[in-house]
Amino acid sequence: MYVRDAKNREEVWLLDHIEDMGLDETAFRSRDYVIAIDEETNEKAGFGRIRVHKAEDEPDRCELTSIGVLSDWRGQGVGAHIVERLVQMAGDEGFDTVYALTDEPDYLSQFGFEPLPVEELPGKLQDRLSAKRDASAPDAVPLTLSTGDFEMPQRFRQAFKQAAPDAGTDEPEEGPEDFGIDPDEATYKYDTGR
Repeated sequence: MYVRDAKNREEVWLLDHIEDMGLDETAFRSRDYVIAIDEETNEKAGFGRIRVHKAEDEPDRCELTSIGVLSDWRGQGVGAHIVERLVQMAGDEGFDTVYALTDEPDYLSQFGFEPLPVEELPGKLQDRLSAKRDASAPDAVPLTLSTGDFEMPQRFRQAFKQAAPDAGTDEPEEGPEDFGIDPDEATYKYDTGR
C-alpha cells in the first residue's frame, strides 16, 4: 500500500465515492486529493483532501476534509496513512497548523488532533463549520493539530503493511441446491434425453 497524489483522470472515481459516503465535495478539485493504492493490484482503497481557505484579513488556513476509506479496506491503517500524508503536505506547503471539522473527532484524536472551541476557530473556518453542519455533518466539531505533532500509532503502520481488501464481504455463488433443485435428478425443459 502507498498514498499518492490524485490524478485528473480519477475525478469521476473520487466524486462517486465522495457521494456514496456522504462526504463534503464543496469546491471540489481533484488535485487537492491523495489516494491510497494497493501496489500489487492498483486497487484504490481510500482518499482525503487538503482545502486551503484564503481570507483578506487573516492568514491562509489549511483544512483536512473528505477523508474516506472504502468499506473493504477499513480497519487496516489506510485512513491513518491518508491523514499522515495530508499533514505532511500541509507542512510542506508552509502550514504550521491544520484544522479538521469532523463528526468523528475520536478517530483524529488518536493522531494528536485536539478539540478547539468554536469561538477560537478562525473566521473563515467558523463559516465553513456552519456550512458543513448544514450540508453534510450536523455534529461536526473543530479540531486542530500542529503539523509537527502528528503521531502515527504503531498498530496502524503494521496493519498498513499487510492491508488487503476484506474477502468476507463477497457472497458465495448460488447453486441449484439453493433453489431446492437436485442437479443429479432434475430434468430441464429442453432436455432431449440423449
